[in-house]
Amino acid sequence: MILIPTPALFSFEECMWFLNRNYDDCLHEIRDNSIYKALEINGQLVLVRIVENGNFLKVELLKGEIDQEEEAFLIRYIREWFDMDTQIQPFYDLLKKDTRLAYMAEAFKGLRLVSIANLYETICWSIIGQQINLSFAYKVKRALVEQFGKRIVHEGRSYFVFPDPEVLAAVSMEELKAMQFSTQKADYTIGISKAFASGALSREMLETLPDFSSKMKALTAHKGIGVWTANYALMKSLREPESIPHGDIGLLNALANHNIIHDRKETDRIAALFSLYKGWESYLVFYLWRSLTFKP
Repeated sequence: MILIPTPALFSFEECMWFLNRNYDDCLHEIRDNSIYKALEINGQLVLVRIVENGNFLKVELLKGEIDQEEEAFLIRYIREWFDMDTQIQPFYDLLKKDTRLAYMAEAFKGLRLVSIANLYETICWSIIGQQINLSFAYKVKRALVEQFGKRIVHEGRSYFVFPDPEVLAAVSMEELKAMQFSTQKADYTIGISKAFASGALSREMLETLPDFSSKMKALTAHKGIGVWTANYALMKSLREPESIPHGDIGLLNALANHNIIHDRKETDRIAALFSLYKGWESYLVFYLWRSLTFKP
């Protein structure tokens, strides 16, 4: 058992809400106020159960074995997953100054920007989800992961890890189309997989680049990665604070709900809002997404 101390302004309940929005996500399972997650650490699959225990997250290793170094990796992974090392009080201070959004500081208190550590997974997920509803996107994702991902079985249940790029780089268009990928999405997924498999694209490579614009340029140079996908990937995997997935329907709806815009073409009003949240743009996006299902 591992105990990870939780920071101030941290809500495991809010983070679980995000992970459990009635979508069929095949890469984690939530039940009994716990998160079950399969991970690959140094080439071996492990299964963990994460539950809140006072001012700690209690992590139980249900299957697999890890040494001290791998335990340290697991702790880092969970801390990054829930953005536990970011002090979010400055963001709350900004929210409280904004009469339109001040309620969020209390209503969503402790919500962290839940990440996807695997940049490759993030980009594939963005491609899968383009121009279809989320329920269908999760169905396609499950078909892909169950067919090509790795699994660990515990007490009769299967838990999955996202496929390696080398695996999807070798699949055929027909195999992906049989899973209801469009021809274009199948082409993009295979192409991105080849880029990651060859090392032409990687999280490590992006992290060496000097600024946000150079990271955006490196991502959008690849077929299938547009501005929205690049922003989403930088927001969710590299935690670039200025990432704003412009044009996102959910974001536009949330802005309209708060009377910040009345038309999605009002880019000047959108820019004016985000200019008030320098360094916290991604967090603002995340909280606006959260507001879409909030009922006071």
